[in-house]
Order: sequence, then C-alpha cells, then structure tokens
Amino acid sequence: MRGALLQASDLGGSWAEPQASTDTQRLVPLCAGPATAPPVPPGAEVVAAPLADEGPQGAQTLNQTALVYPDVTAAQAALAALRAVADKCPGSVNQAHQTTAEKNEPAYTETARTQEINEGGWAGFVITRHKQYEPKHPGTADVAVAVVSKANVLVVDGYAVYRLGNASGSPQFDADWKKLLGTVLKRVG
Repeated sequence: MRGALLQASDLGGSWAEPQASTDTQRLVPLCAGPATAPPVPPGAEVVAAPLADEGPQGAQTLNQTALVYPDVTAAQAALAALRAVADKCPGSVNQAHQTTAEKNEPAYTETARTQEINEGGWAGFVITRHKQYEPKHPGTADVAVAVVSKANVLVVDGYAVYRLGNASGSPQFDADWKKLLGTVLKRVG
C-alpha cells in the first residue's frame, strides 16, 4: 500500500516530506474554519504519506492516508462515520485572528461544499473549501479532501494550495486535486 501512495519524487523536485511529524491516528480536517482533525475510524491499518511544497509565494500540501480494514463492512462503517462528520460541517465560516502556540493566522472567511464522488469503483465524497484572508494580510487557500472507499480500503486524500498576496485563486485547482486523487486511486487499484 505504501508504494501505491504518491512520493515526493512522483510530484517534482520541490516536494518533500514535512519536517514536523504528523499524528497517524488523525486525518486532515474535513470542515471549514478551525476544525479539529477527525480521528481515524477504529480497526484500520494506517498507511500515511504527507508531502509539502513550500516557497516564498505560498505552499501546497498533499496528505494521503490509506486505511486498510479487515473487511468491506468495516471500511463502509468508517466511510459512514466520516460522512457523518462532513454532514455537520458549516457551509461558511468567518474566523477572527487566531494566535496559539502552534500558529498565528489572520482573520478569514472560508466556504465549503460537499459533493459525491465515484471514480473507477471508488465511491465516497469530496469537500472543497476556499479561504480568503482579510485584506491587511492578503492570501487565499483552496483545499479538497476526498474520502473514498473500495472493497476493504478507505482513502483520505487532502490537497491544499496556500497563496500569499492578492492572488484570487488557482484556476487549475479542481483539475489538480482530481488528477492527484485519480493517480493515487489507480495505483492503489
């Protein structure tokens, strides 16, 4: 399974594994705003491959997690549990400036939408989010988190693009996250 997930060398020379370690028992946040990352639904063997590409104009991240369950029923239960979390996500969030020990983030407005996804026998949902920072700290972020299942495997694929400055958004963002997800799903099989 680890070989099926994309590696930094698959994406280009500027991609690398992040410096900070990630909690493999938590997934990427599904909801807009300062949402908590949901825990991995119980019973899975977890295979994770986080990647990042950071530069002076922004960054992009790809967090791939394959959850291998003992059977189809367990994988479907995990998909249903994560869908229940997604169904409670707000469609829009206005967040004030946040300063914590881990981050200092300007105020922003973030919108989100959830849609069904079915690709090559993999079925589930994707949440796409767009974040616009306050004018005195211009920047945007686009995030897509796909949660799909096939047989006894659940894949959670989170792709995010963060841009500094007055960029209005990435016109190829939808095509990019779909291509990355499609590549992973074909490799997982």
